[in-house]
Amino acid sequence: MAERTLRGKTAIAGIGETTYYKHGQSPDSEFKLALQAIVRACEDAGISPHDIDGFASYGNDRSEAGRLAAALGIKELKFSNMFWGGGGGGVCGAVGNASAAVATGMADCVVAFRSLAQGQYARYGRGTGAPLVAGDDSFIIPYGVMSPAQRFAMKVTRFMHNHGIEQEALRAISIACYHHAQTNPAAVMRGRTLDEAKYDASRWIVEPFFHLYDCCQENDGAAAVIVVPADRAKDTKHKPSYVLACGQGSDHRSAAPVHNMPNYQSSHFGKLAPRLYDMAKLSPADMGIVQCYENFTGGVLMSLVEHGLVKAEEANEFLVPENLLAPSGKMPLNTSGGNLAECYMHGLELVIESVRQIRGTAINQVPRNDAAIIMGGPMVTPVSSLILGSEATL
Repeated sequence: MAERTLRGKTAIAGIGETTYYKHGQSPDSEFKLALQAIVRACEDAGISPHDIDGFASYGNDRSEAGRLAAALGIKELKFSNMFWGGGGGGVCGAVGNASAAVATGMADCVVAFRSLAQGQYARYGRGTGAPLVAGDDSFIIPYGVMSPAQRFAMKVTRFMHNHGIEQEALRAISIACYHHAQTNPAAVMRGRTLDEAKYDASRWIVEPFFHLYDCCQENDGAAAVIVVPADRAKDTKHKPSYVLACGQGSDHRSAAPVHNMPNYQSSHFGKLAPRLYDMAKLSPADMGIVQCYENFTGGVLMSLVEHGLVKAEEANEFLVPENLLAPSGKMPLNTSGGNLAECYMHGLELVIESVRQIRGTAINQVPRNDAAIIMGGPMVTPVSSLILGSEATL
């Protein structure tokens, strides 16, 4: 039986972003933002928008494929897909779905995208204002547990307590993201520096571990990547970033009702990560580029551990700013600023930054840039991860 794999069959040939805005400040509609990002990705790849034949998104994106196809004037729509789940759990999965469509011949040029205009719509992830609640919410909202920060903080608290991990590990993650944003002209938090004193003095969002700077932004904008067959990618404008592996899913009963999952102290990557490395034929030690979705810094901590990039018993020692900063750190993290300090585009900006790193065009360029790992949406269900690589990794 032939090996079933995505490894090396497709590549990201183009990347595109709009201006990133603070929440509610985009002058353009969500749909227009999506079009802008897609057109810019086409320009980056040297591909006509008319040649796109598929779309993949996630998290209930409102920019429908048929409408995008009509607005872009594409010749034929061959593929459209959306990843289930909330927020950024599907960011890597959307790229993987686009890659699967191209690898199997269902389509030839698929865009994975995300667009947000939260002034036009309600803020994503806001606590419900409904007068009645049902299902899981019936067991938590009456006790004041309404926001994602509250829900996830309990899992993080258990994980940190069980492994003896201190607040300083979360602080280092936040400081690294803000540090990288200061040299990134596109970062919303450029010009807003963060140090240990400022972090420690910031207000609590959820005690005992989530300060203000542990929580992601809320932003408007759009981002897009273009996935094409590997042989076609060699003829595009830039060095290809090959899709080496994608994994999506969750652990056993990770979506069990009312915080009743068997492995409570988990970001839900435990079963996924080994499959990811197996498909890529690489190990955690090969990952020179590390981008992890920060809904909250605690999720980053758990994701790094579950992907074998940091050992839980060594987290206090390893997760210090000097190890997480580009270019000299042992594991430069979220080198464009990430969700915390560049933009909360539900993690697609992390994929774009990984492509820039592989191309060698990133602002905070890392020295080891042949293999990139991106981890999406820790603690939601399902989650997804992605490994990209240069031609040298094939």
